Amino acid sequence: MRRILLSACLAVLAAAAAARAQECDRSDDSQQMMNICAGEDYQAADARLNKAYQDLIGSDDADAKRLLQAAQRAWIGFRDAECAHTTAASQGGSIHAMAVSQCLTRLTNERIKQLAASANCEEGDVSCGGSDEVEGDEVQ
Repeated sequence: MRRILLSACLAVLAAAAAARAQECDRSDDSQQMMNICAGEDYQAADARLNKAYQDLIGSDDADAKRLLQAAQRAWIGFRDAECAHTTAASQGGSIHAMAVSQCLTRLTNERIKQLAASANCEEGDVSCGGSDEVEGDEVQ
């Protein structure tokens, strides 16, 4: 498990390094460029997540801030493990970096929606801000 997580992290870092060396050109459909573009998409989503998190944590009291920090750390661990698991079949292939970046982007965008929903909760509303609803779909 540790090796899979390490591999996923290395793939993302490699894609990020490649993205710094070359900018995304969406008209280029080579695998290398798709990897670069997917890496840039993830970096943009991660920046939006960090802003949403900072906005939310700045408005919390000390206890709520501590709980949000713990939740966010746990969520990051989940996200990374989930993406390592779901992209394991492509490991070693040229598409792997793109698959990891796309997974990270998708889960990060979902988390941004969760944090935004939490930011709009009124005090005492226990049904607000949970992850039971994503994009209007309720878990039954």
